[in-house]
Amino acid sequence: MPMSVQDHSKRRVAYYYDANVGNYYYGQGHVMKPHRIRMTHHLLLNYGIYRNLEVYRPFPATFEEMTRFHTNEYMMFLRTATPDNLKQFNKQMLKFNVGEDCPVFDGLFEFCQLSCGGSLAAAVKLNKRKADIAINWMGGLHHAKKSEASGFCYTNDIVLGILELLKYHKRVLYVDIDVHHGDGVEEAFYTTDRVMTCSFHKYGDFFPGTGELKDIGAGRGKYYAVNVPLRDGITDESYQSIFVPVMERVMETFQPCAVVLQNGADSLNGDRLGTFNLTLRGHGACARFFRERHIPLMMLGGGGYTPRNVARCWTYETSIAVDMEVSDDTTGTWNYLPDLPIQYY
Repeated sequence: MPMSVQDHSKRRVAYYYDANVGNYYYGQGHVMKPHRIRMTHHLLLNYGIYRNLEVYRPFPATFEEMTRFHTNEYMMFLRTATPDNLKQFNKQMLKFNVGEDCPVFDGLFEFCQLSCGGSLAAAVKLNKRKADIAINWMGGLHHAKKSEASGFCYTNDIVLGILELLKYHKRVLYVDIDVHHGDGVEEAFYTTDRVMTCSFHKYGDFFPGTGELKDIGAGRGKYYAVNVPLRDGITDESYQSIFVPVMERVMETFQPCAVVLQNGADSLNGDRLGTFNLTLRGHGACARFFRERHIPLMMLGGGGYTPRNVARCWTYETSIAVDMEVSDDTTGTWNYLPDLPIQYY
């Protein structure tokens, strides 16, 4: 009997990663550090979690795949602009909101291809029923708009992944636990009843300044956007006392065929930009909620600006996906983090 219970709880978990993602650099002093994804991967290896994963290197998303959502003109700009030729693109930089928060850096388009390629591959894997859970920590860049960069995000891998899921799933639920409102994803699906977006975020004088309680969708999508604005300093207990009943009601009424969970780690305590007081266990409880639902699940990255904490968080949540207990060290010292150049901290 115990064996059958264990087998029942087993999930096929696909994990998407490209080692090159850690080589991209937003620039001196910028808080977004793609190297945090490589740090996460190191921890998955050192804790042996990778043995329970199907590890894939995704194909980079093509120009054509990215224009399923983004405009041709915007993608052409991202593909063509480099730090050396920026003077040619002054008008476009203004038009596409590229600049200080979203700088043009070496390899920008390739970086976007990796992020989007991982989420598209994860969606295809779920569509083919070759995995129960698909993870892309390179993804989760939820602020990007159709023809505009925003909040360190250039291309919206989440929207592309959901569009792919919709080919095989009638209803897709998107849940966002980043400290910032998932505005780009909400905007993309604001008028459809096939995607419900649900965002738990800090609201008020805080980027991006959207996601009010009264923002509920429009047209056929009315009541298919759920926003839960929260205050500074919210703890695990308070967060879960809101998250669980809201999500139980959403699951009951919407009855999704697949779930996409954006696991932004900037809602953890100690984040450089965040204002919440969640621990790893409190943050991970959201992933556990969906793992236990036996519905196709895509888990994505997102925000997170204290790199060591991000790596710990996403490693812990990967362990939840594969139902693997990691030592108490997982929420403490994490001795296996490699020595890294100082500019990444």
